[in-house]
Amino acid sequence: MTDMTYARYLALDILLSCQKPQSAEDDEMLFIVIHQTKELWLKQIIRELYLAKRQIAAGALVPAYKALARVGRIQAVMTLSWDVLSTMTPSDYTRFRHVLGPSSGFQSDQFRTVEFLLGLKDAGFLKYQDDRPHARAAMERALNAPSLWDDAIAALGRAGFALPQELLARDWTLPHQFSPEVEAGFLTVYRQPDRYWELYQLAEKLVDLDDAMATWRHKHAVTVERIIGAKRGTGGTAGVSYLQATIGKRAFPELWSLRTSL
Repeated sequence: MTDMTYARYLALDILLSCQKPQSAEDDEMLFIVIHQTKELWLKQIIRELYLAKRQIAAGALVPAYKALARVGRIQAVMTLSWDVLSTMTPSDYTRFRHVLGPSSGFQSDQFRTVEFLLGLKDAGFLKYQDDRPHARAAMERALNAPSLWDDAIAALGRAGFALPQELLARDWTLPHQFSPEVEAGFLTVYRQPDRYWELYQLAEKLVDLDDAMATWRHKHAVTVERIIGAKRGTGGTAGVSYLQATIGKRAFPELWSLRTSL
């Protein structure tokens, strides 16, 4: 394609026209760019998680490491973006906060899709996409299917570990409930890493994702506290107190609890 250019390939004219500040404040552009960039990264994370899920479900654990590692790198970049946003002072933000209305990152369908894919499922978030059928459908796809953790648990079962049948065939729309059998199985994997090397490496890649998510949540909470203090969030949440309460969420709880027994 001899007429292809950098701008055409990346659709730059469209991309760079998507930033539409609702005020005359310079800092609003930063706010928009930060959040639009995060949505682009979330789009890539979703793509990588679906790839990893397909590979794990097919028994190809080693190829899945690449996609999971890539997700971790993207999470690190997203976490660093909070440092850029924190250059905006409380006074800067206050001057344009009113134009946001009730909009909030709390409503991000892609972030909730990522949570669903990891196993942190809550159908209550679907209602925020009632006016966007395509976004709701994408969330429902992730909600109705086994999560990444469900796929990893199935891989544990295929390796010969005894697991309750209800773990392998359940209502996938519900969040995973802590399982002593899963913890015991992965505890054996960690005690015999040479024997179960592929499962061991998979487990550590998953812990990397949980670790990175917790780090992202923590930095999010700190940045919000720095900018708005204890004020309520624009979307109606309790603000920083809500964000702080999410830091302890773990998508793969048994991989954390087993460490006490090693």
